[in-house]
Amino acid sequence: MYHGMTKGLLTTLGVLSVVGVTLCPVAAHAYELDSQLNCKSSPHAFIAALVNGEYIDPKPMRIEANSVNAFRPTPGSDLTAFGFRVYAIFAYERDDEMFKKGSGEAIADPLYGAVVFGSTESVKTHLRRAGSDADVHDVLPLVLTAVICNAH
Repeated sequence: MYHGMTKGLLTTLGVLSVVGVTLCPVAAHAYELDSQLNCKSSPHAFIAALVNGEYIDPKPMRIEANSVNAFRPTPGSDLTAFGFRVYAIFAYERDDEMFKKGSGEAIADPLYGAVVFGSTESVKTHLRRAGSDADVHDVLPLVLTAVICNAH
């Protein structure tokens, strides 16, 4: 589960979204994350594919105290998850040099996911229809929802 994930990441992403909503780029190339958010991948594989495809900036936009790294989609990318536009990507895996360490105690279990524009109930409905095992969590009620996978 994502119990080790602090509300700090979700709060930060919520605040950043209020600023960033009007700055969203025009889509140049689309990439659907549905198959990666089936929760059968690793944080490393998830982030590496997005960095290699130039869908996210390889430098985290934020590193939480618990070491969860948040990545911004690159300008012109059009990331979607279950039909929802992606605001941010996040991940962490202990002892993986791809992820920067935060200032506090790192989460024990690996996790990865996406923050999407959409209500929690709507996102949850789409995930279940797609057969995803991901969890959902409010970031900014009725606006942003986190889709969270604990790596297997």
